[in-house]
Amino acid sequence: MIEKKKLNLSKKEAKLRAANYCAYQERSQKEVRNKLYEYGLYSDEVEDVLTDLIMENFINEERFALSYAGGKFRIKRWGRNKIKQGLKQHDVSEYCIKKGLKEIDADDYIATLCDLIERKAESLSESNVFKKQEKVSRHLIYKGYEPDLVWTHVKDLVK
Repeated sequence: MIEKKKLNLSKKEAKLRAANYCAYQERSQKEVRNKLYEYGLYSDEVEDVLTDLIMENFINEERFALSYAGGKFRIKRWGRNKIKQGLKQHDVSEYCIKKGLKEIDADDYIATLCDLIERKAESLSESNVFKKQEKVSRHLIYKGYEPDLVWTHVKDLVK
């Protein structure tokens, strides 16, 4: 494994770089904290810089959760379970996770699920209907969609 070279920046330089890092796209506190450690700061300095960035609104956990959930659903077409897991990996609070998941419109969610079911079913050359339904369902559950919701729609759409 290639180890990243640690920089030895002053607290002020690290704060400026971190501000630019946050301005480029929404970042979680965990991502910024890791970046500050890469800049060679010590834990008390990291927490000071993080506090400053939060106060100056460069980092906002709720805004990150909304952006993450919306983006992963629209672009990668992930289900709620996978999005929730991804937000937990970023150490986002439960409140912000719920707020982020509300960003996903229920009608769009079902429409996307049905579209993914149809696409996956067309791509399979399985003749046994039950095996085909099982393969489609497994694929969508892996993408983070709720199993009961997947099975309800797969039974209607895959025949």
